[in-house]
Amino acid sequence: MADKIFYTVIITALLIAIVIVFFVVSVIRYNKKYMQLQKDRVQAQIMIQELERKRIANDLHDSLGPMLSTVKLYMHSISVSDDTDKESLDKASSFIDETIKNLREISYNLLPSSLARNDLAMVVKEYISRIASRHPLKIDFETTKNTVIPKEIEIHLFRVIQEIVHNTLKHSGAANLKLVIAQQPDGLFLISEDNGNGFNLDNIRNGSGGLGLKSIENRCEMLNATFKIITAKNQGCKIIIKVPNS
Repeated sequence: MADKIFYTVIITALLIAIVIVFFVVSVIRYNKKYMQLQKDRVQAQIMIQELERKRIANDLHDSLGPMLSTVKLYMHSISVSDDTDKESLDKASSFIDETIKNLREISYNLLPSSLARNDLAMVVKEYISRIASRHPLKIDFETTKNTVIPKEIEIHLFRVIQEIVHNTLKHSGAANLKLVIAQQPDGLFLISEDNGNGFNLDNIRNGSGGLGLKSIENRCEMLNATFKIITAKNQGCKIIIKVPNS
């Protein structure tokens, strides 16, 4: 009788253990599937966003730009004798020139066409040069020797750099920003560091200011990259992104 009870307890325990293991495995599988679905959703959103950016950039470049240039030509063909009218035409012409310049800048930010012809380092240097002409922020950029950046991830790293520069200009109050792309044996690193005001990371994540960080996180998720922020009030901000070797 005792043996029968013992075996019954053992069998019951085994059945319970099997049920628990099955439940745990099911939860793990579900979480993995859910995470993959989330990743696929984020990737689809980013790709749609890039396609929309490309469409808008092309519209600005191919439609609005030539149209404004044509308007300017028509304005210069108008013959006026009154000095006041001539001054008004000249002012309008200068406004059109400024608008065309801004359209080109917007088009470039939406779609850096030079990325198709040049490597990421050259495009980032060009982008920094454009920023330097309009903002006092001093940006230093360097890449380590023999750095190889796969073409398929260049656009994502460029968007991350854009977001970092934008956030630094808008929020940090920094005078200097350093950007480094470094090739290491265990992966490709993108590191940024500024000497700005720093911030409380939890407060930023919970507020509207966290949208820029979310954009970077989404890009990192696409690349299976790790994303680390080191910051504190009045201590600047350091960002370390590691893209693992494929």
